[in-house]
Order: sequence, then C-alpha cells, then structure tokens
Amino acid sequence: MKVALIIFLARYYYKIPSDNITQIKYLVIPVFALFFPVLLVATQPDLGTAVLIMLGGIAVIWLTGFRIKYFLYSFLVIICTMPIGISLLKPYQKSRILTFLNPERDPLGAGYQIIQSKIAVGSGGFFGKGYLLGSQSYLDYLPEKHTDFIFTLFSEEFGLLGSVFLLLIYVFIIFKIIFIGNISKNNFAKLYCYGFAAAFFSYVAVNM
Repeated sequence: MKVALIIFLARYYYKIPSDNITQIKYLVIPVFALFFPVLLVATQPDLGTAVLIMLGGIAVIWLTGFRIKYFLYSFLVIICTMPIGISLLKPYQKSRILTFLNPERDPLGAGYQIIQSKIAVGSGGFFGKGYLLGSQSYLDYLPEKHTDFIFTLFSEEFGLLGSVFLLLIYVFIIFKIIFIGNISKNNFAKLYCYGFAAAFFSYVAVNM
C-alpha cells in the first residue's frame, strides 16, 4: 500500500491539469484513496504504519503544487481533532507515545527498550565492537533488536563510522531517485519519483 498509493496518486494527478487540482470535484478521490487504507491499517491496530502510508500520500499531493494554505487549514483541523483521536487510541498506543517522548518515565517497563538502545549505540564507539559481537544486543539487554531497532544493533557492531556509511548509502539512494525524477520527461514519472523519495526518507527517518 505504501508504494501503490504513491503510484495511484501520481497517475491520478498526471491526468489533471495543474489549474484544476484544487477544485472540490478533484479532491474526493485522492482524499478517499489516502484515508481509507490509513483507516484500515490504523484499526488493525498499526498506528506507525498508518502514519507512514499517510506521509507518502501527502508528499505526492504536496508536490502536485497545492497551495500551502490548504495544508495549513488541514493542519489546524488535525490539531483541533487530536484530543478525539487520542481518546480513541488503545492504552498501549498512548503508552508508546508517552514513552517515546520520555522513556525515563518507566525505565524498567515501557521505556526499557529505548533506554537500552541508546546505551547500545553509545557502546559501539567509533569503530564498533565487530560483527555479531554487540554485548547489549546478544546478551539480551536489547530484546527487540530484530524490529525497527535493527539500526541500534548495526550501530553497536559497526560504530559511528559504520552508521555514517549506512546513512550515506540511504542519502545516495534518495538522491538517485530524485535524479531519475529530474531527467524524466513526463509528470507522472516526476511525481512518482519525488513522492517515493519523500516517502523513503520519512521511512528511514521515522524508523531510525
């Protein structure tokens, strides 16, 4: 869905003249295409993936040339409805948000994973401890290392040097996608490449 939504929106806006993209009749399908899958994923519940899908879709809509005032209005609406959205979250989802903001509030419970991950990153030093030699990771101080905390495991094993090298690889991939968009001769390819580059960046940033 992360990829399919970007392709669909890029194709949809490719067929619409740029002067008409803000007309109400052309907003119904993109809004439905964006919020329906986000709602389905959020009710699984998987709030993190739902947010990532939304970011990818919003990136494409932004790149079509929407006026910034529409995004400001939407942002104000989201802020006003946020208390309602928070009240619909499950207790563990609320706990994850609070723990992300302040892991020390529950250092032996919900915040344990985040605190241990920071210790693991720091213990890797500049060159790292070596492949499969991370003490925090392999002595089970970091229990969920196979999830989106895999970067923590990598940082402990390969250190700051390896982490910077990995980040440079991601930067190269993102710039390569943007370059392909720049040399593309039609708006569909441009929208798809730029939207995918923005979505890819958000996935990397959020998970790391």
